[in-house]
Amino acid sequence: MRSWVAAANDADCDFPIQNLPFGVFSAGGEAPRCGIAIGDMIVDLAACEARGLLDAKGTFSQPQLNDFIALGRAAWDEIRAQLTDLLAEDGDESVPLVAMAEATLHLPIRVTEFTDFYASKNHAFNVGALFRGPENALPPQWTHMPIGYNGRASSVVVSGTSIHRPAGQVKGGDGPVWTACRRLDLELEMGAIVGADSAMGRRVSVAEAERMIFGYVLLNDWSARDIQAWEYQPLGPFQSKAFATTISPWIVTQAALEPFRCAGAERDHPLLPYLREERPGLYDLTVGWTMNGQPMGKTNYNVMYYSSAQQLAHHTESGCPMRVGDLLGSGTISGPTRDQTGALLEMTQGGKNPVKVKGEDRTFIEDGDEIGLYAHARGEGYRIGFGPCTGKILPAKE
Repeated sequence: MRSWVAAANDADCDFPIQNLPFGVFSAGGEAPRCGIAIGDMIVDLAACEARGLLDAKGTFSQPQLNDFIALGRAAWDEIRAQLTDLLAEDGDESVPLVAMAEATLHLPIRVTEFTDFYASKNHAFNVGALFRGPENALPPQWTHMPIGYNGRASSVVVSGTSIHRPAGQVKGGDGPVWTACRRLDLELEMGAIVGADSAMGRRVSVAEAERMIFGYVLLNDWSARDIQAWEYQPLGPFQSKAFATTISPWIVTQAALEPFRCAGAERDHPLLPYLREERPGLYDLTVGWTMNGQPMGKTNYNVMYYSSAQQLAHHTESGCPMRVGDLLGSGTISGPTRDQTGALLEMTQGGKNPVKVKGEDRTFIEDGDEIGLYAHARGEGYRIGFGPCTGKILPAKE
C-alpha cells in the first residue's frame, strides 16, 4: 500500500503507511498534543478531531496518549483503519500535517509504573558469569519464570534528553567510596506499553496480556555498573538504574508488528501452564545500537527467552494490578556473539577487552558520548521502524 505522503513510500523510511506509530509533539509554540508519524510528517490528531475526521472522545488534544489508550482495543483498531484510509494514495490530502523537522517530540505517555526484565539468556549468562562466575551465571529459576525489578517511572525520559553521569557508592579497597560512576553503560531493550488496567487480586493469562499491550518503544536502561556491583545483593539493582531510562518517542502498535510475529529462543524445558503461549509472542526485528554514530552491537529481538505478554502475565501472578501507561522493559537484547551484544559490559567482558570507537580504545561510556538505539522490521517494499532513541552523557553534577 502507498500513501499520498511521498516520503512514506521510500522503502527505507521508518514510517510508511503500514506503520502509523503514535506519539506526542508540539510545534509553533503550541501546546503538546497527539500525532502519528507518516513519512517525514506528523499527522496532527488533535486537529483531525477538531475537524471531525476522527473521533477519539477528545483525547488527542491531551499532552500524553494515556487517555486515548484507555479507550481500548476497539478504538485503537478503528482509529488505525480510519487513518489508513485518510493517508492512502487515494485518501484525503487535506489531513493536517506538521513537518517532523519543525516539531519537538515529547514523552508519549505518562509512565505510571516501570518494571524492567532480564529476558535474554545470552545477556543473563554473560553478565552472571562476570558477576558470579560461569558456574553460577544463571539463577536456577531463570529458565522457569521472567525475572524483573521495579524501576523508577519518574526518571523515564524521551529520546534526545541529555543524561548526567550518576554518582554513588562503589566498592573500594577498604570499604565503600563515593565517586562519579566510572563504568557507565547502556542496555539495548524494547519497552512494552500496557494499554488496559487489571484489578488487584486478579491474574491475567498470557493471551489476555497480549491483548492488553498497546505497542512498543525502544528503551535504553542506562546502567552504572560499578554502583550496581556494590549494591545489587540481596535485592537487585537500585541507584545503579534509577537515574535515567530513555525511550523512543513513537509507539509502534501491535497491529503494525503483526506480520513479523515469530517464536523466540528455544526452551530448556516446558514452562508452567500459566506462562505458556497460544502463539509465538516475539517479533522479527533487527535491533542494534551506535556509539557516537559508529555501529556497535546488532542482533534480532527474537533471541529473547520471554515475550512481553509472558512478562505481563507473570507480573500479575500474585494479583499485582496493572495500569494503562505501565512500561515493561524487555531486558537487554543480546545475541550469542560479541558483535551481537546489547551492552558494553558484555562487549568488553567487564572492561577487560576494549573496543575501538572512532579509532580510540573504549570500555565504558565517557562524558560527551552519545548512544543511539535502532530497530526495524523489513516487509516487502517497506520497513517498520521505531525512529531515534538517543541520549548524550554529561558530566556528573557536583
